[in-house]
Amino acid sequence: MNQDNPLLADDTLPAFSQIRPEHVEPAIDAILADYRAGIDALVAPGAPRDFATVMLTQERLEQRLARAWAPVSHLHSVADSEALRKVYGPAEEKLTEHAIELGQNRDLYAAVQALADAPDFAALPRPERALVEHALRDFRLSGVALEEPARSRFREIGVELSKLSTEFSNAVLDASEAWHEHITDERDLAGIPESGRAVLRQYAEDQDLDGYLVTLKQPSVQAVLTYADNRGLRERVYWAYQTRASDQGPNAGKFDNSARIEQIMALRHEAAQLLGFANAAEESLATKMAGSPAEVLEFLHDLAIRAKPVAQQELARLREFAHAELKLDNLESWDVGYASEKLRQQQYELDEEQLKPYFPLPAVIDGLFGLTTQLYGITLAVRDAVDTWHPDVRYYDVRDAAGRVFAGAYVDLYARNGKRGGAWMDVCRARFDDGEQPQLPVAFLTCNFAPPTEGRPALLTHDDVLTLFHEFGHGLHHLLTAIALPSIGGIDGVEWDAVELPSQFMENFGWNRAALDLFARHYQTDERLPDELFRRMLTARHFHAGLFLVRQLEFALFDFLLHLEYNPAEGARTLIVLEQARKQVAVLYPPAWQRFPHGFSHIFAGGYAAGYYSYLWAELLSADAFGEFEAHGVIDRATGERFRREVLSVGASRPALESFVAFRGRRPEPEALLRSHGLA
Repeated sequence: MNQDNPLLADDTLPAFSQIRPEHVEPAIDAILADYRAGIDALVAPGAPRDFATVMLTQERLEQRLARAWAPVSHLHSVADSEALRKVYGPAEEKLTEHAIELGQNRDLYAAVQALADAPDFAALPRPERALVEHALRDFRLSGVALEEPARSRFREIGVELSKLSTEFSNAVLDASEAWHEHITDERDLAGIPESGRAVLRQYAEDQDLDGYLVTLKQPSVQAVLTYADNRGLRERVYWAYQTRASDQGPNAGKFDNSARIEQIMALRHEAAQLLGFANAAEESLATKMAGSPAEVLEFLHDLAIRAKPVAQQELARLREFAHAELKLDNLESWDVGYASEKLRQQQYELDEEQLKPYFPLPAVIDGLFGLTTQLYGITLAVRDAVDTWHPDVRYYDVRDAAGRVFAGAYVDLYARNGKRGGAWMDVCRARFDDGEQPQLPVAFLTCNFAPPTEGRPALLTHDDVLTLFHEFGHGLHHLLTAIALPSIGGIDGVEWDAVELPSQFMENFGWNRAALDLFARHYQTDERLPDELFRRMLTARHFHAGLFLVRQLEFALFDFLLHLEYNPAEGARTLIVLEQARKQVAVLYPPAWQRFPHGFSHIFAGGYAAGYYSYLWAELLSADAFGEFEAHGVIDRATGERFRREVLSVGASRPALESFVAFRGRRPEPEALLRSHGLA
């Protein structure tokens, strides 16, 4: 059977080219049957109650399931198809049902609790104790203590939430791909630089069209909203993008997520109350650093007090500029990016198009890997003939100083049809030292950059560079783990408001001269980034920092209040809560028809529900941690080794705060976040 179904093969890496939709259901069914049999044997009367039997058996069973599901889940994100969707949804429901069933298995809970109660528990190594403690916490969060009918209802909610999450994500992708505008007169694209027009030209060619095709892929949206002189085009793109999957916009009602949002919020609230929490926000904090909703709100409100006056000043200046220089009497939402770029060019004599030739993607990748070598003594090298899901994908072996391969990474960087937007890192294989052939950690690193065009390499904006560094930081957290227990190794099990620390930390190197010198060279002349251009970059670094922060605060506050204040009698009140959040922190109000929540996949289809504040929380940690590198010359091997040892390698074997203190020598200081935005 293994020969017929690649998802059942125990290969080091997935055989992506052989995976077909028809393989998914039989593989998942077979693995889940074996999983249940394994658990039954584990909890049978007379079975040993030691760490190896109770905990390692579960890790082993879970890893077999993960090896099959990780490539399927990944393909759903990067190579979506109708056939895959038909099998993906039902399989995901089975997995959700299985996970809740496992979390409510009282015999298994008793076996794990017996380990914690044993006299020798304190003598176990720290990672082993952490694995047991995390498992007991997760049992409680899975409703192990619930009685009927609450137990069954909790399972039903989990399955339904999984289904709704997938449907939400699919609707956003479908809505994004359903809209485009075909342009044949290049004059309609005035202001968009050649690199942007080349991308739009390529989109048209991909559809066998002449001229240009404006789409809702990120490179297209960015090019139009930042550079297009055609105000009508900017408005249409903004309208289509900001109403995706909603009751508004060019496809109003067709992919509408409104009902899904209502259902998701109701079910999350009900599940939280079944577990004894007042609301879903309280439940979410059970796996985070923040101790209470009040602590989160205080954190956000304190930032707003600092950032909002700055944002108000920035917006007033932008409106003055737009009126005087661009003849825009009323600055609309679709004008903000365009006017901001014009003001930035005037104020700092800095144009992103001046920078892009210095950031050819192949060189950026080489420089990023070179920086990693200098910091941590590891190297990444392409391995050819690895089975992938698209010709653009590259696989890299990660080697230590002695040349030993200890990890690997798939890198998929270009936007295309069937691939969801954004950038992310995910786990393909977790580190697991089990038997004679240890399982090495392997990561998926995914972005959506504009592809190469007309013989030129892909040229990145500086923001693109920071995005790549960010996701690679997540990757390093996974790849450099020293914890061989998958449930608490790498990014798994780390408090959600601390897991962004390694990723946001890496962004700081995108502003460092020594790091930039590793890759920032003109793709035609090989000239390094000129000092004057770099100086203007640094001067402009905090341009509109206040506006950026209040936008992030708006997202975070909306998310948290939505989950904290949910009332079943009133429903989600999505747009009302959004307005409530905006009144507290926003300075710029979009049109009434804007439907930002309907595409907010982070909280409705990702892991950030009642946790979007984590980006800002972790940014505080990352800014403070980078201060230690600055104190030692920034690119410093000794400091890098300490960061690797105390933060990157320990996973969730100890609390994130403890790891931070071990590296920094003290608790994090809030001023670090303000300094990083130039607001201290």
